[in-house]
Amino acid sequence: MDRRAFGLSAVASLAVAGCSAPKQVSRFKGYDGPEVTSVVVNKGARKIYLLSGEDILREYEMDLGFAPLGPKEVEGDGKTPEGLYRINRRNPNSAYHLSIGISYPNAEDRAHARALGKRPGGEIFIHGEPNDAKARKRAARVSDWTAGCIAVSNEEIEEIYAMVKDGTVIALRE
Repeated sequence: MDRRAFGLSAVASLAVAGCSAPKQVSRFKGYDGPEVTSVVVNKGARKIYLLSGEDILREYEMDLGFAPLGPKEVEGDGKTPEGLYRINRRNPNSAYHLSIGISYPNAEDRAHARALGKRPGGEIFIHGEPNDAKARKRAARVSDWTAGCIAVSNEEIEEIYAMVKDGTVIALRE
């Protein structure tokens, strides 16, 4: 092999090696299974179910708001809502490892809080663990540590984020 051919093959080998850089792990998983048609949150059992029709596709354990008994009524009560809502947004840059928004408050929730002379609150999400190390340590020590959201592990929120589309019905039950 002459020097020129050797040089060209060496350059080609280095170029190919450069294209095979280590693969980045993405927090955005893919999903191509059955459509998730609804999400059911059973607060008493501390379980989330992803359903396709009547079939349970996945089941997860969860943490709730710091005052988990009863439905959310007003801002700051530490309760997780109860009732029928929709998944209506997603935030890949939240203070938690991914988050999926729930359409609380609805018109009935706002009217109820107004009748109490209070605000209904909002910003209810299904999310992963806190990104902040101090908050993550606290969350690991206690159950029901959120301000009213539904918390799962980081691995689980990645799966839920991939499987559940905006517009999906979510039923939150005591």
